[in-house]
Amino acid sequence: MQKILVVDDAELNRELLCEMLKDEYVVDMAEDGEEALKKLSACDGKPAAILLDLQMPKKDGFSVIIEMKRKGWLKKIPILVISGEYATEVESQCFEMGVSDFIHKPFESSIVKKRVRNTIDLFASKNKLEQKVEEQERTLKEQYEIIRIQEEKLRQEKSFRKLMLEYQAAIMEVETRLKVLNGEFSQEYNRNPFESIKSRLKSPASIYEKLERKGFPETVESIRENLTDVAGVRVICSFPDDIYRLAALLIKQDDIIQFQKKDYIENPKPNGYRSLHLIVEVPIFLSNEKKHMKVEVQFRTIAMDFWASLEHKLKYKKNVADTGEIEWQLKACADSIEALDYQMQEIRDKIDRSKG
Repeated sequence: MQKILVVDDAELNRELLCEMLKDEYVVDMAEDGEEALKKLSACDGKPAAILLDLQMPKKDGFSVIIEMKRKGWLKKIPILVISGEYATEVESQCFEMGVSDFIHKPFESSIVKKRVRNTIDLFASKNKLEQKVEEQERTLKEQYEIIRIQEEKLRQEKSFRKLMLEYQAAIMEVETRLKVLNGEFSQEYNRNPFESIKSRLKSPASIYEKLERKGFPETVESIRENLTDVAGVRVICSFPDDIYRLAALLIKQDDIIQFQKKDYIENPKPNGYRSLHLIVEVPIFLSNEKKHMKVEVQFRTIAMDFWASLEHKLKYKKNVADTGEIEWQLKACADSIEALDYQMQEIRDKIDRSKG
């Protein structure tokens, strides 16, 4: 049976509570705060809960709470205040100090039993949840340390540094092709198919984490064979039709091979994300050889790029309140962005036709 410690200077109150709880708990008693703290210090097994009076000689209930908090016991033992005090300020003060519940005098047996049982059960559930969180944090720290060590190993490998150089060359190759198309399109149609280009090379830590998550060997050759997004280029276009036109012109070049295509404009993700993703193989020319390297090319409109940056913050920022509500709002914004993109495209077309 679990143990309960009843702390009250009135013997009658101690006996009443003991009678109410003795069938479910082993009830220990203390006549003031000083005796209660001695019992807590002496016993190996801490009680499942403490029923604590506030007004007592030698050391009152508030002093007991303060001392238990100082020693860290308040995190392990729930306190239910037993008091004839009905002032809300007193209850509020107790809860602010870390008390779990409040039982008013005179005692009603069924209320006492239920409050004690509920408090013990809730406290146990809270502790289990906190333990799980602590275990997860330890696991994450261990995983992070493993990733950090493997990241450093990758950085030190000459073959890995050479591979990253090759991916960087592939990014520059794709950027050059796109910029040439942009210049040609601008000269012929007097406007540019895209607004800007952004590029990124996946970090060693991200590379290792993805290899491990996907169950691939953690080798340089495995990176080349199994990962398609180490090198990334993002193209920001003004209108949806520019995305398809520019993508088609890029793939049309005879030395560029389309490896994979995911059209999230025609088939948006559940969260509302819309973009065209291509995995292409492009040739790079080194001092003594020619290689084909994979590059992920993403095409988005200006509005969708703004949306994606906000969604990214939600995805990776911890402790965000009302996540469900924000996700719903983002989905609604994504749908509005699609309608706006095509409306703006239609206005552009009308302007272009009027020029003739």
